[in-house]
Amino acid sequence: MLHISKLGASIALATSLLATAAGAQTVLRSSDTHPDGYPTVEAVKYFGQLVEERTQGRYKVEVYFGAQLGQEADTIEQVRSGVIDLNRVSMAPWNSLVPLTKIPSLPYLFTSPDHARKVMAGEIGDEVAAGFPEHGVVVIAFYDGGARSFYNSKKPINGLADLAGQKYRVIQSDVFVDMVAALGATATPMPYGEVYSAIETGVIDGAENNFPSYESAKHFEVAKHYALDEHTIVPEVFVMSKVAWDKLTPEDQAIFKAAGKESMEKQWELWDARVAASRKIVEDAGSLITTPEKQPFIDAMKPVYEKYVNTPELKDFVARIQAVK
Repeated sequence: MLHISKLGASIALATSLLATAAGAQTVLRSSDTHPDGYPTVEAVKYFGQLVEERTQGRYKVEVYFGAQLGQEADTIEQVRSGVIDLNRVSMAPWNSLVPLTKIPSLPYLFTSPDHARKVMAGEIGDEVAAGFPEHGVVVIAFYDGGARSFYNSKKPINGLADLAGQKYRVIQSDVFVDMVAALGATATPMPYGEVYSAIETGVIDGAENNFPSYESAKHFEVAKHYALDEHTIVPEVFVMSKVAWDKLTPEDQAIFKAAGKESMEKQWELWDARVAASRKIVEDAGSLITTPEKQPFIDAMKPVYEKYVNTPELKDFVARIQAVK
């Protein structure tokens, strides 16, 4: 009887341990260069809440904001290799790896943020996303990156001629370098976290970004002249390491994808509110907003399009994007 009792106790303990292991929580680390409270950060947090609820706590997402895990170029390599699990970055730094991402990064391709949302949430977005897995990541969602415009510490931009000879920080992307050159200025690729000090010390004259980034990174403190040229509306990409993705069951993969779609819609809502709030903050702080005529900027982009939209297939792809209403 004693031996049977010990055997029963051992079986019960083993069963308990197996149950604990089966229900063990997997913590996924997610990176973002933006500060806490920024729309992309909050959207990924929302994604994490949905995933944790729908997997009964088996998965938890920890969001490391403010470039705690590195600047975008560093975190792209980390997520590709599986060192981190999730990552929110701009689409532009993916241009050298995923060729089709160069198209949504082109200047004046999208007519409005709403146009960009419709394109990236539909079948065209799916086609762009299809190029990511071979580079070690799976696209969970495309977020709204907003309309990017130039700002500088020297003078107001009232027209294309005012950019001549100025030096602007850009995302580490050939498309952006060529765009700035076509406008008569000099492009200086550098990490986002270095921009404030580079403007402050005169290494560069300014940068280009949307209102929420201009405000949250405090660039308005050192670059008071903001020109609403709205040259690009580059989507943001929220990706998961394929190393982590491949460990999910098909059922959990479906949960992650659905949560990604809902987080995208949440990000849109947060983004719209933040754009309005950020513009008011910078204007109240003394930023001078100008609205140059866009057509000369658009006309100057001809060589950029000739370089990057250089096959019948890509021309058709651009036409399909422009046809989305």
